[in-house]
Amino acid sequence: MTSAMLLVLLILLLTLALLVSGRVPLEVVAFLVMGGLPILGLISPAEAVAGFSSPAVITLWAIFILSAGLTRVGVGDLLGRQVLRLAGTREASLVAVIMSTAALLSAIMNNVAVTALMLPVVMDICRQTALPPSRLLMPLAFGSLLGGLTTQIGTPPNILVSAAMEAQGLVAFGMFDFTPVGGAILLAGIVFMVLGGRHLLPRRDPAGAAAQQDVNLRDRYDLRQRMFLMRVPPYSELDGKTLEQCRFGPVLGLSVLEILRDGRTLLAPGPQTLVRGGDRLLVQGRLERMEELRGWRELTLEQEGCGPDQLIGEDIRVARAELAAEGELLGKSIRETRFFHRFGANVLFVLRDARPIAQSLEDYRFAAGDELLLQGPEKTFAELAREPAFGRCTLLAREDLVHLEPLQANLLTLRLGPTCTLAGRSLGDSGLGDALGLRVLAVLRGPHRLLLPAAEDILQAEDRLAVTGQKADLRLLQALEGLEVQREVGPEEAALESADIGLMEVVLSPHSRLAGKTLRDLHFREKFGLSVIALWREGRAQRSGLRDLPLRFGDALLIYGPRSRFNLLARDPDFLVLTQGLQEPPRRDKLVPALLILAAVLLPVLLGLVPIFLAAILGASAMILCGCLTMSEAHRAIEWKAVFLIAGLLPLGTALEQSGAARLLAEALVTASLPLGPQAVLGALVALTTLGACFLPPPALIVLLMPVVFNTAAQTGLSPQALAMGVAMASASLMSPFAHPANILVMGPGGYGFRDYLKVGLPLTLVVLAALLLILPRVWPLHG
Repeated sequence: MTSAMLLVLLILLLTLALLVSGRVPLEVVAFLVMGGLPILGLISPAEAVAGFSSPAVITLWAIFILSAGLTRVGVGDLLGRQVLRLAGTREASLVAVIMSTAALLSAIMNNVAVTALMLPVVMDICRQTALPPSRLLMPLAFGSLLGGLTTQIGTPPNILVSAAMEAQGLVAFGMFDFTPVGGAILLAGIVFMVLGGRHLLPRRDPAGAAAQQDVNLRDRYDLRQRMFLMRVPPYSELDGKTLEQCRFGPVLGLSVLEILRDGRTLLAPGPQTLVRGGDRLLVQGRLERMEELRGWRELTLEQEGCGPDQLIGEDIRVARAELAAEGELLGKSIRETRFFHRFGANVLFVLRDARPIAQSLEDYRFAAGDELLLQGPEKTFAELAREPAFGRCTLLAREDLVHLEPLQANLLTLRLGPTCTLAGRSLGDSGLGDALGLRVLAVLRGPHRLLLPAAEDILQAEDRLAVTGQKADLRLLQALEGLEVQREVGPEEAALESADIGLMEVVLSPHSRLAGKTLRDLHFREKFGLSVIALWREGRAQRSGLRDLPLRFGDALLIYGPRSRFNLLARDPDFLVLTQGLQEPPRRDKLVPALLILAAVLLPVLLGLVPIFLAAILGASAMILCGCLTMSEAHRAIEWKAVFLIAGLLPLGTALEQSGAARLLAEALVTASLPLGPQAVLGALVALTTLGACFLPPPALIVLLMPVVFNTAAQTGLSPQALAMGVAMASASLMSPFAHPANILVMGPGGYGFRDYLKVGLPLTLVVLAALLLILPRVWPLHG
């Protein structure tokens, strides 16, 4: 083994480890590979960036745009709804028709787009037939994945395999060369799901809603489990305050769904709705938070607290910092910018036009010219002065603090009593910041001062906390403690819906940029005027703590509020509404031009007149020029992660080939399998691909496997076309929800967990492999 071989194999192992672990973004892994290989002298710089001009990569992003254009004009929706009308109401026929329709569309469209397109249609069918979504959504995803195997443009692995064949000087696969084997696999998959696979699907419907003709979202999410009534006592501090001012969400983690007042019911009250003494509030959340709040009674306010001068220590100072006219902080909140974590300083108060801002720091958004009073290490302020986000930064002396009236007014001292439940908890877990908007500046413990305490610092009984806040917030805390809890909720008190107020289910769209963000980060309530009252993730509903829960692909969100606001959410490209009638209408007037463009792309390719990547580029351009798709929609349609991943890993495939490492891996595979016959060699490659697709993105897997495939064919005399076809067909990811975005997309709406995919996907994969190994040698002889 040469040093080049060893180095390439080490890079390959490291790349695989990073891709499987998920700790580093996939694109960054690809970029590191692309930059590292020429630095180490394994390939030339030109070869390192050649992936971006690869016909496979160009075809891929162009097909994404073509697929989005067909989706936007309603091609899939029109075909899907017409075909599904023939399915009737029997589960077996619905599974067969849904899988067939998804497969047909996936042959010419991106399979994730097809799943997203048909998801609302299938959800409507579930409502009409009283079938739980879990019985139909996994067949939808599997149908789109298997359908993509039937054509050259149906799935990225097929495109990559064809391009690799051409790069090797072999005859590339044509548009429908995949159809005989892919079609046989699809048929086998559909037959299995209809006859046996559907019986393995869960009947996920927590409250038996499938027994009713109208499947009820309240029952599916089991809302009553965390629903109870709270009565506001007369003369409460809450009387006359808005719901936003009462802070039910930040302090108690509760969503107010209804207000019952004088025999009337106010559904989905907004943030500015006034609360009155005697109101009964229908809320959802965890009652334990209320009990926990009552343990805060020994958190008392000292009348004579610490002075501002106690906020300064040997290396901890207070400074004024002015925001620059331009900068990345402007328009963002303290939380969004993670100000303390980024700059290591607390914001004590904000001056705007020389006057303290009226709003709380939690609601404050940075604006040019604002003056911030900050507490932090002295070296931090020296660094802050060089930050482009700040105009100037001035340190204040100890005597200057005494004359700062806004600081004097908002500096409070709280004492933890001997039995206060906050004792023994970390500062981060205490909830003081989230609950009351307080910022703990110092912990006074006997003669010791802990300035700028960290989130992991543990509170102790008799601690004194120097905080910034308002006395009104503490009175609010006492008022919330006085709420009277009624555990039992009658059906008439939990109606929730009316002609104007309703429930709606949404998921993150395939191209959403919101994954990893929280509802609080998105200002969801303020932006849409709607509330998220439940979330379905990995097989179970979550109904509390939603505002600070990072969103994931596959989550299903239950939305509550005025029906008139539903369309606003439906038009947002980051969300996919699971009710067909609420979706943004397609551009039907562009249907004929889109179909003509599709025909103009496919026909020259079928006749061998134009390479597919050129036809796809021209077709994508025509979709935009004809108005089927806007430029911004085209940008969003491209799965940039897949494009960067493939372009970045193609150089690793080149290095594997040039260094001889691919030949070495092929020799190991041939040595282990060839004694059992040519069929065993094919089986080994197919098994390796199937197993790898459970952990790696299929496009990345294909890029890394193709050099091994060609070397295996060269050493055994087997047909490279047959082996390449086998690898392409085995790349469908059926056993894990995280192996393909189409699987993730139906996970939340279907209420699936990881075991459900394994339970159904494993036998289906075995059926697919059996069909592949049986049919492929007859269509593509191994010794051809």
